[in-house]
Amino acid sequence: MIALVVLASMVFFAAAYRVYGRFLSRSLGIDDTQTTPAVEVNDGVDFVPAKSSLLIGQHFSAIAAAGPIVGPILAGLWFGWLPALLWVAVGAVFVGGVHDFASLIASVRHGSASIGELLKQYLSPTAHALFLGFVWLTLVYVIIAFTDITAQTFRVVAQGEAFGPGVAVSSVLYLVLGVLMGVLLYRFKLNLTVATAIFLPLLVFIVWSGGHLPPSVATFMSSISSAQWNVVLLAYCFVASLLPMWLLLQPRGYLGGWFLYLTIATGLIGALFGGFSIQYPAINMEGLRSLETGRMMFPVLFITIACGACSGFHAIVSSGTTSKQLRRESDARVVGYGAMLLEGLVAVLALATVMMLPRGDAMLKSDPNLIYANGLARYLGLVGVDFSVALAFALLAFSTFVYDTLDVCTRLARYILQELLGWKSRTGAYVATFVTLLVPFLFLMATGEKGYLVAWPIFGTSNQLLASLSLLALSVWLYKTGKPYLYAAIPMLFMLVTTLWSLVQLFTPFLAGLPGLLSGAGMKTPVLVAGCCGLPLFVLTLWLVYESYSVLVLKRARENPSR
Repeated sequence: MIALVVLASMVFFAAAYRVYGRFLSRSLGIDDTQTTPAVEVNDGVDFVPAKSSLLIGQHFSAIAAAGPIVGPILAGLWFGWLPALLWVAVGAVFVGGVHDFASLIASVRHGSASIGELLKQYLSPTAHALFLGFVWLTLVYVIIAFTDITAQTFRVVAQGEAFGPGVAVSSVLYLVLGVLMGVLLYRFKLNLTVATAIFLPLLVFIVWSGGHLPPSVATFMSSISSAQWNVVLLAYCFVASLLPMWLLLQPRGYLGGWFLYLTIATGLIGALFGGFSIQYPAINMEGLRSLETGRMMFPVLFITIACGACSGFHAIVSSGTTSKQLRRESDARVVGYGAMLLEGLVAVLALATVMMLPRGDAMLKSDPNLIYANGLARYLGLVGVDFSVALAFALLAFSTFVYDTLDVCTRLARYILQELLGWKSRTGAYVATFVTLLVPFLFLMATGEKGYLVAWPIFGTSNQLLASLSLLALSVWLYKTGKPYLYAAIPMLFMLVTTLWSLVQLFTPFLAGLPGLLSGAGMKTPVLVAGCCGLPLFVLTLWLVYESYSVLVLKRARENPSR
């Protein structure tokens, strides 16, 4: 029964939060007497202290996005649900949770500095520059994958009915709602509880309205192609990433958090009380044997499921935006570690939508967003919600998760590029944002329909490499400040070896086909993309690892020749 798997996962995550979360709090020396940067600076733009109830919603919706949905579903389809479930459970508790919690605290202890700044302080300026370059590339790959996934959601057709146009309209109204809520909260000082009571019903109305569009509006929205939606979404990213956080990011993230909570509640109700049995195989032997596809479970499983188990992007969110909003250090356990475990639960519930499908079901050939939405719609049907309304809600929830990551990701990439190139002015912010979004635009125009399938392996690998490098920085920080560090160093070594292995597998076909490409024979787009994107990541990673070894081992040996 699916109910037993979900219940066991919940018990495991709850025990981990209570036991391992307390251990991490003690090891990191959580101290509420220390003034956080959000309280100390409080400039009303980037540094804005937020209540933990507000911040966890914004942080959770920023880190969750499509990752803990798409990754587990793809891995479950390829390898079976059991390997995916085990990696989500173990990864979220002992790898991803440590990564997120420690990243947030390390940033707060250093004035909300990025992980790259920690490398600069504890290793060298070269390590800092290399890490920033790696981070920027990773964020660009995130923007590529999630922009195109959202565009595909706006074009969804299920059971002969076009749901995409309604989802697109509801998404626009959702963003408008976020801005309005931000103005009322921060300009007119509306109480958060009152605002929640007002805007949550409006959110429900928006979901309903998407399924009741006037025919002329539905026809117009249906005429917009995926490529055009990609352009619109990138333009949104440009504007949203430059707005003050209080105006859109915080309130929209808060509402997005409620969407997440509602989908989690829906998933829990359906999984625990729907009586659905497990029909998909625990281990997909065909997937394990398909050498021609390149989908060998090790190491591909660990880069396909990033968010939900461990994601380097989380460290950038924690040290980029969340650390600038943390009111007190003790909130970091709820926001950092707790949100990661919640994301693990989202991944388990997404995996359950695969587990309920029998082999040969036509839905298994659909995109992950539709498999997920179909599962939630079946759950809501248990309480009498019409399938069309339920599917529209699930698809809007999915696109909402991605929205929350897209503009945060663009904002963070802008921060990184400004820091790397020294563009401190407002003009520099505009130029850095434009340059950041130009790469996804060119990529998506070149790859065409469903470009996210081309980008996903590179996104997953770069994301997990970023996690290993962030854990490297955190291990160095813990070691040099006299704190226990093995709980960060051991996951770092595992992630580094696994993801480098995966990266080699990705760009090896490119190297093999390079002579033919130079002679004019051509090369398949996925292979070309994997090579052009993967090789720079591989070189940057090895360079940064060597720089760390040089500073920590070789330099120390030279300074202490007698040891």
